[in-house]
Amino acid sequence: MIDLTFDLSGETPPASYPFTLWSELTRLAPQLENSPNIGVLPLRLTESRENTLLPKRTKLTVRLPTELADEISALLSEQKIARDDLRMQLGVAKKRAIQAYPTVHSHMVAGNNDEVMFMEEITEQLKKLGVTGNLICGKRHSITGKRQSINCYSLVVHDLKADASLKLQYAGLGDLRQFGCGIFVPYKVITGLDDD
Repeated sequence: MIDLTFDLSGETPPASYPFTLWSELTRLAPQLENSPNIGVLPLRLTESRENTLLPKRTKLTVRLPTELADEISALLSEQKIARDDLRMQLGVAKKRAIQAYPTVHSHMVAGNNDEVMFMEEITEQLKKLGVTGNLICGKRHSITGKRQSINCYSLVVHDLKADASLKLQYAGLGDLRQFGCGIFVPYKVITGLDDD
């Protein structure tokens, strides 16, 4: 697996942007739909007192199998997305290797609405992956679109060995990777999880 990153410019997207974004990405690159472990990392947006902002340094990141990187890069680089309330211009794709890190974080992991049951599900998934680490469950989130709604929690997994960290980042947890759920990235601090 590898990350493709694109510089991003345009208007701040609505809260339900993951649904429209995936629809547009698969319109431009239909091959994305053929692999269940392809994911789109959540955009890093900035909250202000009035609204949500799209910072100039925000990137669009697509995590996908390495063998698809060149093809998807060619299809998505410098494309424009203009559908519903989503207006974005993508830059040229850059490849970014996934690095092992002892602590990783996912802003959204889809699963059971009940936190206790959610943690039981996640523990079982980690066991199946053969990944051992400690868990910190954070804030509950929801994404609501016109046709569907996703409930999820933020999650930190720490005290990971290098091979387990890579395995977890490659595989992810839960479902709905295409909407930004269950994708893990390096996390440098464990405190302040409720602030993300």
